[in-house]
Amino acid sequence: MSLNAALSAFRARLPKRARLFTGGCSGEPLGLAEAFRAAPELADGVTFVGQWVPGINQTDWAGLHPGAEAETTFLAPVLRASFEHGRTRILPMTYFQSWDWIGQTPLDGGILLVSPPDTDGNVTLGVSVDFGPALVARADVPLLAVINPNMPAPPHTPRVPLSRFAQVTEDTSALLSVAPAPLAPAFADIARHICALVPDGAALQFGIGNVQQAVLTELAGRKGLSIWSGIISDPVIGMLDADPALKVTTGVAVGTEALYRRLAAEPRVRFEPVIVTHNILRLAAIEKFTAINSALEVDLFGQANSEFIRGRQVSGTGGLTDFLRGACASHGGTGITALLSTAGGGALSRIVPRLAPNAVTVSRADMEVVITEHGIARLRGLDLDARANALIAIAAPAHQAALANAWDEMRRGM
Repeated sequence: MSLNAALSAFRARLPKRARLFTGGCSGEPLGLAEAFRAAPELADGVTFVGQWVPGINQTDWAGLHPGAEAETTFLAPVLRASFEHGRTRILPMTYFQSWDWIGQTPLDGGILLVSPPDTDGNVTLGVSVDFGPALVARADVPLLAVINPNMPAPPHTPRVPLSRFAQVTEDTSALLSVAPAPLAPAFADIARHICALVPDGAALQFGIGNVQQAVLTELAGRKGLSIWSGIISDPVIGMLDADPALKVTTGVAVGTEALYRRLAAEPRVRFEPVIVTHNILRLAAIEKFTAINSALEVDLFGQANSEFIRGRQVSGTGGLTDFLRGACASHGGTGITALLSTAGGGALSRIVPRLAPNAVTVSRADMEVVITEHGIARLRGLDLDARANALIAIAAPAHQAALANAWDEMRRGM
């Protein structure tokens, strides 16, 4: 059955007011989104449910029809219009907490992008496992399988009998692709500071974006490490090439065709669901678990904001606090938060006196190490004044005096 015909048939089996899961990251069914655009009436009355990640996913599901809505935990820029019209609802929760939400929220159907079936009649969730197993485990939720020949079937990724799906169709659209971006020179300094804190035998976790790319580039050639991360990207190829003993556990791969081709036959990479990759108890049991993530700004108390710019929400919590808490509980582990010291061409400091009350993603108690291109602030065990001074020392020099004055004023009022 063609994609359009299968979508029409699957929609017909759902109630008029339906809640429908659609995948994110590299499992976003891009061809299906186009099918909805070609027949927008099929989105009327649908509440789309999923985890669509800023900087990766570009579909505004609630924007497919005036009668469509969406629920998610990230506010990607592409969702801004439907959010402002009240049709996209943002749930403030971590990625690990989202596992239970996807597993329990009322759903009338789900759509999963899968690899072609093997000779035993099984498809795989390919390089985008994430929340897929939570959907597969829900016998009450009928599923539409979108078989894509471009989706690789890595040796270690969950397999699902094709019989589990109520409807099956095929789409030959290219997988979502995100190429490494050119990095500002300051990221090389940040990466050097981070790598100085990575112990031998560490298990590394990376957030999305420039910091991951810079650190993996800096670590190329270093042996004896492992990776345990919610997401991996193209620079992992260099680490796999450099260290034959490298083991990788991840939930999702997002990158270019070169990455997807490599992972199709890479036995050292294991894809696991969120209940494994983001599980704080699992992370705490990993020796030297080193979490490396980024934030938009950090204040002098050590609180971090990764969700708001000038009061407008631009993202979500994601796995940031999951990984920081797992690293804190790991024997020999370290939680690192890295960011450029300034924005706006140097005019704005990203080390700030105090975050707005609605912009605190990470509490001061969860913050261990903060890194900018100007150095390392180790916050664990420091009192209020020592924490503030350590953070001022890694701010851009042009902003340090203003930050010191702001701290003196705030300190007198405590």
